[in-house]
Amino acid sequence: MTGAGGADSGASAIWGRAEQQDFRSRVRGCLLGGAVGDALGAAVEFDSLDRIRDDHGPQGVTDYLPAFGRRGAITDDTQMTLFTVDGLIRAHVRRDTGAWHPPTDVHAAYLRWAATQRDWGPDERRENDGWLAREEWLYSRRAPGNACLSGLADPRMGTLDQPKNPDSKGCGTVMRSAPFGLLVGWEPALVFQLAAECAAQTHGHPTGYLAAGAFAAIVHTLARGEDLDTAVQRTLVQLAARPGHQETTEALKRALGAVRQGMPSPERVAALGEGWTAEEALSIGVYCALVAQDVRHGLLLAVNHGGDSDSTGSVCGNLLGVMHGETALPAGWVAEVEGRATILELADDFAMEMTQGPALHGPGTATPAWLARYPRA
Repeated sequence: MTGAGGADSGASAIWGRAEQQDFRSRVRGCLLGGAVGDALGAAVEFDSLDRIRDDHGPQGVTDYLPAFGRRGAITDDTQMTLFTVDGLIRAHVRRDTGAWHPPTDVHAAYLRWAATQRDWGPDERRENDGWLAREEWLYSRRAPGNACLSGLADPRMGTLDQPKNPDSKGCGTVMRSAPFGLLVGWEPALVFQLAAECAAQTHGHPTGYLAAGAFAAIVHTLARGEDLDTAVQRTLVQLAARPGHQETTEALKRALGAVRQGMPSPERVAALGEGWTAEEALSIGVYCALVAQDVRHGLLLAVNHGGDSDSTGSVCGNLLGVMHGETALPAGWVAEVEGRATILELADDFAMEMTQGPALHGPGTATPAWLARYPRA
């Protein structure tokens, strides 16, 4: 990654206990919030707003609905987000070895996700897969996007110069990119760049990877304690310097403009698009987070529309979760969301790696259990 050697992983910073606790709460909130939003929208992903209202009443979705055989089921959006986190932890663990190229580590993690979509279950012979790839519940196909599957069908890594699926700009880039924004010790431009490079591994259209970079940049500003409007404004400045930014820029500006047009409603969400493309999913997720009276209100607004409800719910949940922390999430939804234990375990591992990495694998020190969870190979 261009200039990645200059990124501060956060490990060299001095983290006070209160700072560590705040950061961990934001990481947990981001990942759990995304999963909750994903699960709320999972059952109505392909339904029109009229169909949603006909089936579930004038308020539409108000709680989890059965999907994939259970309530609270997550989709490929959360699956890929978790493997993004796994790849970022692995990248930081490998940094001590001098092998520092985060896009490669994230790509390897995405290949492990792709294996969950075709294999019956974990292969214990693959010792270097780490613990996440051995979670049996993740070996379930949850309507993955074609571009994600085809982009990872062979081991060649797509790059910005030679991307996979060069005409694809589906929301499969945005829905998995919140974890890049949790790299709070990194410079904002590098966070944006890494997210864009990793998006190009499956979606090569500029809007596809720039929307992912923009989403990561917004999350990054929120994770540092700033408000959402400020985060979007700063991201627009970053976008302006990127070739092919126009669709993503306009989508974010439409989200800001919709806030000023009156009370939030499903119809106002519909005016922003359906969320199947990266810039529309980003726009809807940002709008719903901006106008949210609380987390419940924002998430329900984000899934009650005709379009990619799970992805827009996931994006909104990532944003609200990182803004307010895990304790702001509705407890009943958190309790029932699929994979909660795994999500929390991974979130805590990420927070610990970012804040206490040197104690786990610094020069002259190595915690065998940590390196077994996140192998350097």
